[in-house]
Amino acid sequence: MSAPAPSPLAIVDAEPLPRQEEVLTDAALAFVAELHRRFTPRRDELLARRAERRAEIARTSTLDFLPETAAIRADDSWRVAPAPAALNDRRVEITGPTDRKMTINALNSGAKVWLADFEDASAPTWENVVLGQINLVGAYTRNIDFTDSRSGKSYALRPNEELATVVMRPRGWHLNERHLVDADGTPVPGAFVDFGLYFFHNAQRLLDLGKGPYFYLPKTESHLEARLWNDVFVFAQDYVGIPQGTVRATVLIETITAAYEMEEILYELRDHAAGLNAGRWDYLFSIVKNFRDGGARFVLPDRNAVTMTAPFMRAYTELLVRTCHKRGAHAIGGMAAFIPSRRDAEVNKVAFEKVRADKDREANDGFDGSWVAHPDLVPIAMESFDKVLGDKPNQKDRLREDVHVEAADLIAIDSLDAKPTYRGLVNAVQVGIRYIEAWLRGLGAVAIFNLMEDAATAEISRSQIWQWINAGVEFENGDRATPELARKVAAEELSNIRQEIGEQAFAAGHWQEAHDLLLRVSLDDDYADFLTLPAYEQLRG
Repeated sequence: MSAPAPSPLAIVDAEPLPRQEEVLTDAALAFVAELHRRFTPRRDELLARRAERRAEIARTSTLDFLPETAAIRADDSWRVAPAPAALNDRRVEITGPTDRKMTINALNSGAKVWLADFEDASAPTWENVVLGQINLVGAYTRNIDFTDSRSGKSYALRPNEELATVVMRPRGWHLNERHLVDADGTPVPGAFVDFGLYFFHNAQRLLDLGKGPYFYLPKTESHLEARLWNDVFVFAQDYVGIPQGTVRATVLIETITAAYEMEEILYELRDHAAGLNAGRWDYLFSIVKNFRDGGARFVLPDRNAVTMTAPFMRAYTELLVRTCHKRGAHAIGGMAAFIPSRRDAEVNKVAFEKVRADKDREANDGFDGSWVAHPDLVPIAMESFDKVLGDKPNQKDRLREDVHVEAADLIAIDSLDAKPTYRGLVNAVQVGIRYIEAWLRGLGAVAIFNLMEDAATAEISRSQIWQWINAGVEFENGDRATPELARKVAAEELSNIRQEIGEQAFAAGHWQEAHDLLLRVSLDDDYADFLTLPAYEQLRG
């Protein structure tokens, strides 16, 4: 085979990284360039379609199942492809970014699956994008270790048979990679960079290990977006010469529009589909974003008051289980984001009981697995699913034919009794500032108040501030949600942080920048589709 031609892509505004030549090869970049050439125009059309659909929701304040795809929903004969052995038992999945320490700890965690995250748990600095790819190659070649410079503790991989199966999550369709551009200077979509580099280097290697290239697909808003991914998979498998159907994809149902197209999404991906996942914070963010003009009945209370037992969330999760099992796919539950405290056993005890109750509910509802954010939660989640599954790898035989969800049930936000509170506003500001500051330092997964926060929690925080102000919410203390009140709370939080961490650490961080950005996306009349778009403009590296 002759050497590949130099890639038409150029790396711009990026300092060279150690070992980058291992993944940024001419052959790999040529593959990414071909993905970009073939599929970015369709990506652009689908992003435009999102805006059109959002405008229609603003006009009607409603959503319904699609009449044009009714035949797909009515056809009981089709199923997704059977799960490969490495993805048949997914009872506990751990999530996290692809830095070296997390890579080793997640693979060693005892979870069945690791969601290796290039999306919401990773700030997309060029270093994170490239070194994350190097770390995954290193994991598969067993050429990775880590020594903590502060503690001196060393980390190394357990035997292959004890390691979690990797399901990699690329960036969503809306994000571009500014450091990789074509001959016209157009950035390549981040999804094609993350997927392309990973797939090109690891697809055959994973097959040799008895696994395969498995993916989580984020921020999907329609079955047409799933169709695009399916076409990408078909092309990619032919390009590297592996059998069709080797790729498996689990789609996060984390947008309200996708909740009305679950069967269609599975249908589009059916030869490559592994399941659907119920993503909580992005789902609530999507409801606020799409129904922000809908008046009082769409106003969400404090984010922590919207539990998975809320009627509209029950409708969503039960429909997801019903849909997946009807079509032979895995149904994966949501995140347990608690981060155990090394200092407060009582906090841990209370939180562990909440995690246990949440995972018991998911297992009893028919989910085949669920997410945790910390290795200490793996045994708790495992116990919940072991009680229900026993020796079975999943419970796809539970068809949940008792579930009947109407279109209106999914957007019955006013079925929840809770109301927004002043404390909820303060918490939204606190989490927003603290998360954005860390993100601007290149950290995408951040422990804040004993919870692992990622971009989705920052999105719901800023969206709730925006929604409450625009709805003129009055809090229980008599204060009304206004831009002035949000600025006052944000100024107080900035002052508290300065006192908490000290002047030197405050000056070394991005605190003022984070404060300003949170207020910008929370107060602007023109609601930003994604916080990460203006934040990426300020992200260095």
